[in-house]
Amino acid sequence: MNRVYRPFIQWLCIISASGLLLACSGENTTDLELYVQDVKARQKTSIEPLPEFEPYESFVYEASDLRDPFTEPTFSQPRAATMQASGNGIKPDFNRPTEPLEEFPLDSLRMVGTLEQHEDTWALINDTAGTIHRVQAGNYMGQNHGKITRVTEFEIELTEIIPDGIGGWVERPASITISE
Repeated sequence: MNRVYRPFIQWLCIISASGLLLACSGENTTDLELYVQDVKARQKTSIEPLPEFEPYESFVYEASDLRDPFTEPTFSQPRAATMQASGNGIKPDFNRPTEPLEEFPLDSLRMVGTLEQHEDTWALINDTAGTIHRVQAGNYMGQNHGKITRVTEFEIELTEIIPDGIGGWVERPASITISE
């Protein structure tokens, strides 16, 4: 008996589903049609054209035959001869105790004033931590073994000792001016 009613139930489900679909399609759609007409009637706006891009110009690297900057240079003379050539006697004193301002790069230190008493002149230096230091000629500052040679009201003059690149050392002048 179950087999007899099964096709009947299937046909009944199909007929009722199609009836529901027909009932839904008969709804009033005038508001939707009005909206579509309104959108189509709107004034069309122009879209800005895409910007013009300059064509990419490729670059050809032509320095491939030059020395690699990350490898040690080769010298025409033996290394020992080069070191002797730059051995001008200038070198930092590694045996002296370092001073507090030698841990800061020279460009991070600021001269903020001077003090004078009798014949002595001291410069006031502000480090990156905000500490004020008092220095005078003969003190060291900066990370390049900079020895203070002269202190004036507006400037500190130093002589730094830096590597020359071929195993020796050279002196170079440096200065810090008062900042306002």
